[in-house]
Amino acid sequence: MKKMIVVALALLSGCMLRAQELGLSTNVADYIAGGTMNMEAAYAFARHWTLSAGVKYNPFSFGEGENTFRMRQRCVSAGARYWPWHIFSGWWLGTKLQYQEFNEGGIVSPSTSEGDRYGAGLSAGYSRMLGKHFNMDFGLGMWGGYTVYTTYSCPTCGRKVDQGRKMFVLPNDVILGINYIF
Repeated sequence: MKKMIVVALALLSGCMLRAQELGLSTNVADYIAGGTMNMEAAYAFARHWTLSAGVKYNPFSFGEGENTFRMRQRCVSAGARYWPWHIFSGWWLGTKLQYQEFNEGGIVSPSTSEGDRYGAGLSAGYSRMLGKHFNMDFGLGMWGGYTVYTTYSCPTCGRKVDQGRKMFVLPNDVILGINYIF
């Protein structure tokens, strides 16, 4: 009797596992733009829907003194994607909630800003199947929300130029992703 229960549970769990789909991805465009390490996990909970959770981390500064360029960040996000055809294949529309701690500047002028951003984003793209387990994602996204920030005149002097809170809208994602689908 115990063996039959174990076999039944094993078969039931095996059937449940086949119905679940999980994907792990990384965005190559983030590595190119300043070396931002990133990872996102997506879980398919319906034929047309996936839930995702992602992290981004960039501790790097390039250059020295007033010629420092930085896109430092720690970022977490959670969202969902709608797939009109089938999950992990074809066109998709996405939305997410996101928090970002940032320190960036030196691109156009020597001033730098640091602070926190809270917001929501929208994105759209296309996922191209490369094989049974590999996909390539292409997409664009924007996000907006609320930021608490401090701006300094240069990365090393510590002289405050501005400080405050405001609403923002920024490009968020240029997606050139590599996905592994389990």
